[in-house]
Amino acid sequence: MPFQVSPGVNVSEIDLTTIVPAVSTTAGAIAGVFRWGPIGQLVLVDSQTTLANRFGKPTNFNAETFYTAYNFLAYGNQLYVSRAANTTTTSSQGTMTAVAANGSYTANLAFNIINQDYYTTTLNNGTFTTNGTNVFYAAKWPGALGNSLKVSTIDTVNAYSSNVTNVATTSFTLGTNTATFTFDDTGFVKANSAWQALTAGDYVKVGNSTVGFQTLQLSSKGSQPSTNSMTFSFYNNYTLSTTVSMSGNVGRLWEYNGSVSAAPGTSAYTSSFGNTAAVDEVHVVVTDALGAFTGVPGTVLEVFQSLSRATDAKTIDGASNYYTTFINQNSQYVWFTNHRSGASYANTATNIASSTNTLPATISFAGGQDGFDESNTATYASAVTTAWDYFASAENVDVSLLLLGKAPDGAPGQIAQYVIDNIATKRLDCVAFVSPNRSAVVSNLGNEVSSIQTFAQTNLNRSTSYAVLDSGYKYQYDKYNDIYRYIPLNGDIAGLCVVTDTTRDPWWSPAGFNRGQIKNIVKLAFNPNKTARDVIYPLGVNPVVTFPGQGTVLYGDKTLQSKPSAFDRINVRRLFIVLEKAISTASKFTLFEFNDAFTRAQFVSIVTPFLKDVQGRRGIYDFQVVCDETNNTGQVIDSNQFIGDIYIKPARSINYIQLNFVAVRTGVSFSEVVGKF
Repeated sequence: MPFQVSPGVNVSEIDLTTIVPAVSTTAGAIAGVFRWGPIGQLVLVDSQTTLANRFGKPTNFNAETFYTAYNFLAYGNQLYVSRAANTTTTSSQGTMTAVAANGSYTANLAFNIINQDYYTTTLNNGTFTTNGTNVFYAAKWPGALGNSLKVSTIDTVNAYSSNVTNVATTSFTLGTNTATFTFDDTGFVKANSAWQALTAGDYVKVGNSTVGFQTLQLSSKGSQPSTNSMTFSFYNNYTLSTTVSMSGNVGRLWEYNGSVSAAPGTSAYTSSFGNTAAVDEVHVVVTDALGAFTGVPGTVLEVFQSLSRATDAKTIDGASNYYTTFINQNSQYVWFTNHRSGASYANTATNIASSTNTLPATISFAGGQDGFDESNTATYASAVTTAWDYFASAENVDVSLLLLGKAPDGAPGQIAQYVIDNIATKRLDCVAFVSPNRSAVVSNLGNEVSSIQTFAQTNLNRSTSYAVLDSGYKYQYDKYNDIYRYIPLNGDIAGLCVVTDTTRDPWWSPAGFNRGQIKNIVKLAFNPNKTARDVIYPLGVNPVVTFPGQGTVLYGDKTLQSKPSAFDRINVRRLFIVLEKAISTASKFTLFEFNDAFTRAQFVSIVTPFLKDVQGRRGIYDFQVVCDETNNTGQVIDSNQFIGDIYIKPARSINYIQLNFVAVRTGVSFSEVVGKF
């Protein structure tokens, strides 16, 4: 008990309930080319839908990477994704998508917002200029996909709706999508004012009570007028149904008036400070202008209504309602980068003033570039290996299954060698899943076996129990592009390990007809027969085979270890990963305790029940735990060390079955022949 210096009762609590914890064995990891998403940051994806939303839909640019991840998620729901990109130069990575504050496109901005940390630290939360030009918004992530975005912002009632005044006559031609406005001045002052009052995308109400009114949407407003008339163009689906003459005012509405409930006003927060006259609200709408995200041009992606220009603004639940903060925290598509002119944006609710803007700020993005794709061997390999580095530390991210995706034909084993050497065999708690390069098995009829041999023995050239090699590619349907593609199988093989973990345990083999069925497959690029399997299986290549009427299955469970031992099997390697990971986690609580009989006995009492449980679940045949004075000698204790020896007899999977059918004469007793052949 602790020492006390005066009389009293001291109560202490000692926890001796430490157990060996369960550890995750189903989390996958992939690094590769995607068209959207953060760079230099790991993102946990839980479904195929989330994958497409967070990292963009597949194209020819990255189909093999995307569908490797997609296929894994058909079996499990934990995949960490690291997006690869060439970050050495702005142009090769892809310039950031944005548009200058003056409305002109900025095609070559000198910055790339690769992730949130970069935005927060390097760019100081936005409010920056490039080449002397303010930039309102930037695409959330680098790449050409951002060029599809458009953002429209309004911060006044007039920007929401207004009148084009002093229209003397307006002439329309039946069935066309153009109209000529004539104003009542002899010069062009009022025409110029009207031109400035309209924005492309606005809805304009024209007509009169005699012929009726029509609402048309401006596609463009032409160049600034130099006379008292000007011609406006409407979208083709807004053609005129009758010839109209009118005079007076023409009403206009913000393009996205239907996406919000009302014009900007005074927020409840600002009103609560007695500032009831100022209009501080801001409406922001983000759309998929070109349809690259949704497939439907003009689709509204996000609506942020009734945000505030007051820096201290709060929502009803106490969160920030300041429009820059709110957009950065909630938008999946854009970052705020600068304020538009005409309004104060740095004041609190007590002294915020109304904006003087009368028009929406509608910004179409441009300038984003994808930089490189899977076919660019040198750049691809360099960028992907850099992206894999984020998985190097077991302390930073807990993953068990590494999906290698595409092996580039120009350097087939380069990425796999890097991941095996620098991730899998460095961490020692995960397995890399590898497929041969595409050209080895796709459109290589008759040469598949020799090409796979070359990949395994020359291109890959690794002997390790921390890697698994399959026999190639499968043909599957790409629902996003309505075509069929060849995709490497390593995502499926890793996925089978997830199924095995879920239905059985990690120490069961993922191969065979019970647990090895491949999903989402039309056919195999190479379907190895018995002769081919006899050649490639001794090399550590696990065949994936289609059997008529029985499906397509993983028909081998070897690791790449060439040395004959228990660790040349997937189930044994994964068994020891589980044992080592779980027991080492429990052992951390022995650190800094005394190396005495009590601590050693406690260690044995923690580990033994865990191993008995694994034994009961058919993972091991037998075990022995030794942690006493025989291995914790005086020298060990004096060196501040602690040793526990754990002996394991791992369970083995059946790879070969011999069935002997023996015919005997009627008069022969079975006891005479059993065991004699």
